[in-house]
Amino acid sequence: MATIKTPIEIDQDALEIAAEVLGTTTKKDTVNAALREVGQRLVRLRALERLGEMADRGDFDEFLGDSSTYRQ
Repeated sequence: MATIKTPIEIDQDALEIAAEVLGTTTKKDTVNAALREVGQRLVRLRALERLGEMADRGDFDEFLGDSSTYRQ
């Protein structure tokens, strides 16, 4: 993991809330965890978009109508 030092102003209230949500204890850990979480959110959104495109193409249609293919 490459890191850089960057002096920035941070909203203290937002930082405290993020630390509580993320379970972090330091500013550095909180900021890094929040950045990772945002990146992971984008990955999940893109995957969901691809699933939607697959559904629009009918890629899952073969599973409709045959209840034996459903998960139990």
